[in-house]
Amino acid sequence: MEEFELLRYVTIGQYLPLNSPIHRLDPRFKLVAFTILVIAITFTATYIGNIVLLLLLTGLLILARVPIPYALSGLRPALPFLLFLMAMQIAFYTEGFAKNMGVCYHLLDAWFIHATTCSVKLALVSAARFIELLMLTSLLTLTTTTTELTHGIERLFSPLQRWFNFPAHELALIITIALRFVPTFAEELERIMKAQVSRGADLGQRGRFRFIQQTKAILPVLVPLFMGAFRRAEDLILAMEARCYVGGKGRTHYTELHSQWSDYAAVLIALLLALIVLLTPWPW
Repeated sequence: MEEFELLRYVTIGQYLPLNSPIHRLDPRFKLVAFTILVIAITFTATYIGNIVLLLLLTGLLILARVPIPYALSGLRPALPFLLFLMAMQIAFYTEGFAKNMGVCYHLLDAWFIHATTCSVKLALVSAARFIELLMLTSLLTLTTTTTELTHGIERLFSPLQRWFNFPAHELALIITIALRFVPTFAEELERIMKAQVSRGADLGQRGRFRFIQQTKAILPVLVPLFMGAFRRAEDLILAMEARCYVGGKGRTHYTELHSQWSDYAAVLIALLLALIVLLTPWPW
């Protein structure tokens, strides 16, 4: 049953109570720096730029005292799907994706497969972006509690709530509940898979074509998983209504956020690093 231990591969939604400079940052400024780095990751399309981002995120994990193997453990379940997407990008590449990629040289051109140097670059850069986003999201949730995320998102959107009646509190609650229930769903999926295997189900863990077998066996696992998710959502709604929960309008806050010079410095450093990565003309 070791192959069904899914919870140990889920880092998004978990929290490590450590004492580090990143843990002590104000959640509002941490979210702003997170957004800046996401933009940098999204628009970096060079090898060297992505290597710099990977080194930067590794340094942030070390600064946060988060074990790097643990932060990357969430990559293992998605690795087959990631390799499949890379193969599809390399094999079915079209010239429409060649914008800002320079000159493309053909590597393989047989039947429907059109592999070029640009397709390889696109696949590698996309994989690097996926790893970087996973590391960055894990860093955010591993160093920030659910309560801090809720307060940070709500305070960031509070000007929109005052000016345009934007539901800032409700949006913050939805986002944090979604992040909080990622480990819960992983635990539920693990329990369902173990229960089905104990009853003789074949989930594609044996054989030569494991990926195809696992894809076929995913439907009987997803149905009870979604049913359990709907039950949990209904229980959560009933619990909130029993406690007379109302929306964000007129609500007061027990926790007050106070910014320090280190919070402004963190956002400034993130902005400078993002500008360096985006504006530097990397040779390749």
